[in-house]
Amino acid sequence: ADVAYLRSVLPSTTEDAFFDYLATLDASEVTVSAVPEGSVVFARVPFLQVKGPLLVVQLLETTLLCLVNYASLVATNAARFRLLAGPDMKLMEIGLRRAQGPDGALSASKYSYIGGFDCTSNILAGKLYGIPVRGTIAHSFIMSFTSREEVRPRVSLSPLAGGEPVDLLGLAERWLQRDFQGLLDTYCVRRSGLPNFCAVALALHQLGYQAIGVRLDSGDLAQQSKEIRRVLRACGAHFQVPWFETIPIAVSNDISEQSLEEFSREGSEIDMIGVGTNLVTCPLQPSLGCVYKLVEVNGSPCLKLTEDEEKMTIPGTKTIYRLYDAAGHPFMDLMALEEEPSPSVGQELAVRVLGRLGETCKVVATTVETLHRTYFRDGQVCEPLPSLPEVRSHAQASLNLLSPAHRRLHQPQPYPVAVTERLHGLLTELRQASQ
Repeated sequence: ADVAYLRSVLPSTTEDAFFDYLATLDASEVTVSAVPEGSVVFARVPFLQVKGPLLVVQLLETTLLCLVNYASLVATNAARFRLLAGPDMKLMEIGLRRAQGPDGALSASKYSYIGGFDCTSNILAGKLYGIPVRGTIAHSFIMSFTSREEVRPRVSLSPLAGGEPVDLLGLAERWLQRDFQGLLDTYCVRRSGLPNFCAVALALHQLGYQAIGVRLDSGDLAQQSKEIRRVLRACGAHFQVPWFETIPIAVSNDISEQSLEEFSREGSEIDMIGVGTNLVTCPLQPSLGCVYKLVEVNGSPCLKLTEDEEKMTIPGTKTIYRLYDAAGHPFMDLMALEEEPSPSVGQELAVRVLGRLGETCKVVATTVETLHRTYFRDGQVCEPLPSLPEVRSHAQASLNLLSPAHRRLHQPQPYPVAVTERLHGLLTELRQASQ
């Protein structure tokens, strides 16, 4: 069917042999190596390397870029929120309504979890990927009740299509026992939301249930969190309910990186933050410009030459190394030709840093890590793929290895990426030949 569709849209002069060839295409001769998913990568460093028949690997270009660009962007954005929030703050992804369609929403939930978020409000993402799901009730649900008389207990709901009767009180009890979280600001926090929450939560406590938290969705969130905490502590002390004093306070409402910085600067009693629009749409950088470039054909290195050095490709099949200092922090990524020997620990290396190719730099590594692993060979996955929690753990470990100077979000120290002298020689040779 796919080949038939292509036949219908390509020029009528296209030879039949081309369509016959397309029908036989597969990935049996393709090899893919990459950095492990969740690894920190830097500009100009190839994080994916594809080898195979030219037409096949060219056809893979758009698919691979689609798979990695948005995923890497959202994971990076989520990691920035995690770095600002600190390790103890709970972060909830709530961007489903603002995401780029249903596929974008699922990707955002998955890759924000990898980037360091704890849970999602997207239940389908929870079902598909095993991400913890959290959420609260809607303002519209609270507004739908105009008086207490409307809240009448019903013992059961008539079964549909031959099903069993549903015990609503039993369901409510099981839900309240685990997940009662009050939404406080549908009307007025001080006069309605907070006092009513305290009354209900204290009553439930007498029945053996424990509320899991409150949520704010408007106003001065940091200041309100401190006022709410004072009330909760007073109630806990007065009614001798110790856990009441530490009820988690969750906030949402167009949270951004700036919001987190303000919470930190002003001080707050916030325990959980829901981030939606500014997480899934990545407004600080709405797209990531990963590119897929040809560097070698039939064993001959090739080069895309441009006056803009940043857009110039690095020729040849390469091995990528990450060099670590004595403190265990990576201080440089090094590109070498595949046939070159690996750098040795403690050995002085002469390298050329991208952006300063005219000068030689001497470095010594305490630890050397080869970044790429081969995951796909001869049409088959050849290395076990990690689970989502494993990818998430690796992402956090990879971030934590960075030195504070490279990890800080404001004016970070540039991370150097370099090439070996031999690779620099090849680059110079090809540039001169092209001119």
